[in-house]
Amino acid sequence: MKSWETIARRLLQFRNADSNNYELLPVANEDDRRFRAARPTSPSSSPTRSIACTMVWNTPSYNNIREYEKKLPQHNKKLPSPEGENGMYLRFPEHLWGHGLNNVLQEHILMAHLAHLSKRSFVFEEYTWSKSPLPYTIYDFALRPSRIPMNAFISGPSVGGPIAPPRAVSASYYDSICPSERRVYIDSATAPDTLDGQELMNWWVDLLDNSDQTRNASCVEIGNSPPVFSWTLFSSEKLLTLWDSLKESPAVKEFAWSPLVTSAVARNLPLLTSAPPSSVSTARSDVIRGLVAIHLRRGDYRRHCPRLAEWNAVYQAYNKFPGLPDTFSPPSTEDKEADKNSDGVIDSEEKESYYLQHCWPEIDEIVEKLREVRKERPDLQRVFVLTNGWSWWVDSLREALVENLKEEERWVDVRSSMDVQLDREQEYVNAAIDMAIAERAEVFIGNGFSSLTSNIVMLRMAKDMDPRSVRFWCSYSF
Repeated sequence: MKSWETIARRLLQFRNADSNNYELLPVANEDDRRFRAARPTSPSSSPTRSIACTMVWNTPSYNNIREYEKKLPQHNKKLPSPEGENGMYLRFPEHLWGHGLNNVLQEHILMAHLAHLSKRSFVFEEYTWSKSPLPYTIYDFALRPSRIPMNAFISGPSVGGPIAPPRAVSASYYDSICPSERRVYIDSATAPDTLDGQELMNWWVDLLDNSDQTRNASCVEIGNSPPVFSWTLFSSEKLLTLWDSLKESPAVKEFAWSPLVTSAVARNLPLLTSAPPSSVSTARSDVIRGLVAIHLRRGDYRRHCPRLAEWNAVYQAYNKFPGLPDTFSPPSTEDKEADKNSDGVIDSEEKESYYLQHCWPEIDEIVEKLREVRKERPDLQRVFVLTNGWSWWVDSLREALVENLKEEERWVDVRSSMDVQLDREQEYVNAAIDMAIAERAEVFIGNGFSSLTSNIVMLRMAKDMDPRSVRFWCSYSF
């Protein structure tokens, strides 16, 4: 029955088809059903109008979080420089939008770091799905917020949290103190495209500090076409040259999940551990012992993974940190001379198969990978599945791990994103909730091509967690 309820619920909820996005679908719960219940209508009421009203009522506004941002202490024009009306600000008005949280978060963190290095207040934006003037957007026959404040997802200095001046400010505050005539615009196309991560960051800092155009300018804006930090950089080991600097940046060192996210994690901890609630800490830094979190992107990845083979794609940069045990080495012309066909080309089926093992693991491959990881860490007992897959598929995976193995190999429990109990505000930040759980898991197994996995790995490495606690798909037995 539960599976059918989940399927029906998913048919009524949006499913994002954007291959760059990662949106886990919401799960109803007892506390939330009062918001979902249909309301009685008069005989003259329009069914369409009733449905529309219910959808709007059921979609959160996050106005309480916007009010919190509005009242940040640095939002005060009378503060002395480098804040206040004569402060030094850096904004990226053409920031990424219409993509998933993790593509946006990657960019957000590097932009905040650049502002910090240039001793300017970072102007943080809202997470923007649509630039519609309306607060809600219809997508896949469902309503979703057009914009969500970043403080609904994360906390810390990059979204206005405590730090020595200059502190980050919201875009709305920036608009109030930086009229158009005070703004200096820098075209991102002026930056070289051959630099590694550290060189690129240094180039921008030097420009902001020493250019006649920007040195004394209060309100500086950098365009994003082409992107200041491109998708090719996030997939290149060139980005890792920046890590020593980025790791010490307030944007990473003092990164935190929002209260909305951490409260959801605390609420669902009993699903993830057998320890008594009184002994389980809710602190971000504390590991959830005995838990392995696994990221299994499904849906659009059925098409996307074979395309990765065609594009000769590589893992995202943070998934290539030195010391991570699972590497990605697809068949190449150098090491597969004997396997070339008569035209001297590597067998495309072999290549695609290799990519699929790393990007779209089947249930038997998942079971085997977990068996390998457990040999190294026999204390692992529970599995948490971060997924946008259908409930019947998750049920099949659970059955394979709990019921179909020998008794000594069985996992105590397998839970997934669909088991996490959320209120209506948490539903639209559920990818962050899954990430917060995975960040604290004793072991994390991810998809090396995914920005979600990449950000989790980055946060774990920033906390100096054991590199061997991060694994990627592909069992050595296959």
